[in-house]
Amino acid sequence: MLHLSEPEILRRQAKEELEKLGINPYPAELFEINASTTDILAHYEANKIEYKTVSIAGRLMTRRIMGKASFAVLQDEKGKIQLYISRDEICKGEDKELYNTVFKKLLDIGDFIGVKGYVFTTQTGEISIHVTDLKLLSKSLKPLPIVKEAVDEQGNKTTFDAVSDPEFRYRQRYADLIVTPGVKETFLKRTTMIRTIRDFLNNHGAVEVDTPVLQSIPGGAAAKPFITHHNALDVPFYLRIANELYLKRLIVGGFDWVYEFSRNFRNEGMDRTHNPEFTILEFYVAYKDYFWMMDFTEKMLEAVCVALHGKSEVQVGDKLISFEAPFKRISIFDAIKEKTGIDISEMDEVGLREVCQKLTIHIEPTVGKGKIIDEIFGSTCEKSCIQPTFIIDYPVEMSPLTKKHRSKPGLVERFELMINGKEVANAYSELNDPIDQRERFEEQVKLMERGDEEAMFIDNDFLRALEYGMPPTAGIGIGIDRLCMLMTNQPSIQDVLFFPQMRPENVQNEAQKEN
Repeated sequence: MLHLSEPEILRRQAKEELEKLGINPYPAELFEINASTTDILAHYEANKIEYKTVSIAGRLMTRRIMGKASFAVLQDEKGKIQLYISRDEICKGEDKELYNTVFKKLLDIGDFIGVKGYVFTTQTGEISIHVTDLKLLSKSLKPLPIVKEAVDEQGNKTTFDAVSDPEFRYRQRYADLIVTPGVKETFLKRTTMIRTIRDFLNNHGAVEVDTPVLQSIPGGAAAKPFITHHNALDVPFYLRIANELYLKRLIVGGFDWVYEFSRNFRNEGMDRTHNPEFTILEFYVAYKDYFWMMDFTEKMLEAVCVALHGKSEVQVGDKLISFEAPFKRISIFDAIKEKTGIDISEMDEVGLREVCQKLTIHIEPTVGKGKIIDEIFGSTCEKSCIQPTFIIDYPVEMSPLTKKHRSKPGLVERFELMINGKEVANAYSELNDPIDQRERFEEQVKLMERGDEEAMFIDNDFLRALEYGMPPTAGIGIGIDRLCMLMTNQPSIQDVLFFPQMRPENVQNEAQKEN
């Protein structure tokens, strides 16, 4: 049964009254728009003649009724503008019902309206629209949270009664976008960021491609997958954890540079930097190596920062982060030694576990040498990498898809890009030896047998592809959501996803009852 609040009941009654008056609350007709709020506010003073006849639409956000005249605020996609509405102007004949009943009593904050009129400046100096025609375009049945903004003489804005409840903001993003200042701007910057990356890659000759989301074998990363079932084939399928192995198949097939903005899924925990569904940019370039990839990545990220902010620096919390190339480069072993004073480069698994015990780092008995080194780095070094830093030259045990280092036995040609204490990118000189790759996969199977749920499967079709021959290749995966957090100064991944994953609402309500 639908439980309605008093304001919701009143809005439904207003809808019924409108229908009795012959006014359709949801008309299906075209409303021509020839201006936007920001366009008017930015250009009216310089060219007033062009704004003698404007047609604009949006939400009714505030209303001040003053007898025969009223002021209101309309919000469209771009911003807000004041409306001046005169009863005698919109009701030119004897019938004043449109103003006295419809506008004053039956319209509500949140309703979509279309207005026509001309732009003028009020006695207080505010650019406004003098409305000559008003039409209801869509009735709002649920009241919006009331958020107010005040602007001082210097133009500084102060927000009052802002919605801060994350349960509301993330679950009802559609309402959050309407009432919370700055939210839409964050997502517009995300769009600009992705467009800049896409243009940068296209201008350098890369080809954008699509690869499968449903995969018979989840590969390309060490992660726990989501499992589904294909009814027609009667076999299990996995939502992809990475698109790496398919992109490398395309390199085998003769493409020299491919990229994809990939929606990936990992059946793992959620926190301020992790969401089960997330976006990764991966690209692979034939005849290149990880040194070239570091150079290219620096230039691309600097270009993104400049496109968003007009400079190569961005404020992230209380830190000023510079994306000006070149970035710092340091090996993972040197980084650990620099922070702990311990050289783990020659240690076996037993020695590494002793180091973890000394550093009070908890390690599960099921994980192998590579995961242990990763935990040591994460616990001792990761948070100190504030400025963009390439952590390079990983142990072979940590990197089952990476080419062995050309001059350092036991290591691979890999880097992770760390910024503000978090991994943002992971890249390799790609392993293209099918015999070596099969042995690495077999080592992963042994870890799986020990209980490691994130160990990789053997992908025999990928191995078959490698046996046809893959040229020397450099590849990278960049976390788009984390990069967006940095570029827009947002503290949580939920703030850069339109609809972050949340506990289902009915489950959430039951949990609250139990507590």
